[in-house]
Amino acid sequence: MMKRSDSVVPVERIEKAIFVIRGQKVMLDSDLADLYGITTKALKQAVKRNSDRFPLDFMFVLTHEEVSILRSQIVTSSSPAWGGARYAPMAFTEQGVAMLSSVLRSKQAVKVNIEIMRAFVRLRQMLSSHKELASKLMELERRVGEHDEQIVAIFEVIRRLTTPPETPRKRIGFEVKEKRAAYGK
Repeated sequence: MMKRSDSVVPVERIEKAIFVIRGQKVMLDSDLADLYGITTKALKQAVKRNSDRFPLDFMFVLTHEEVSILRSQIVTSSSPAWGGARYAPMAFTEQGVAMLSSVLRSKQAVKVNIEIMRAFVRLRQMLSSHKELASKLMELERRVGEHDEQIVAIFEVIRRLTTPPETPRKRIGFEVKEKRAAYGK
């Protein structure tokens, strides 16, 4: 079994490159190209040469609106086109990423794909266990009912702890914490 330190690419790097677009977990062409050690242009060319291997449930092209929303989430280039790219970004589902290893045919692509598949599996397992836990808590809460206020309060605290926090937007600029004394008057 492969140890984390033996990974070609750090797991965290892969997990940060997985986005939810159109209700699907996807990775963008530029992130994949970076992981594979090739240019985005080379990746796009390989996909276009093998377009029959990439149906819409494997890969789709982002719209201007999706790029704009994504750009605001990950704070990338604000150029009027495709975030600095010449062509619309491609988004690859888990199956599309798996197909890429057969299209790119390099040892690096195969190794990176193995790590990406593992990241998708971990993500699925985490989401599944979170749903199971929430379901069990709801069942326990129904059994207890509203007879014991302390138990209901405990369930509320557990629910808040298991609900993923909303990530606060990073503020740009700086904040002055002390007031300046008025000069002269």
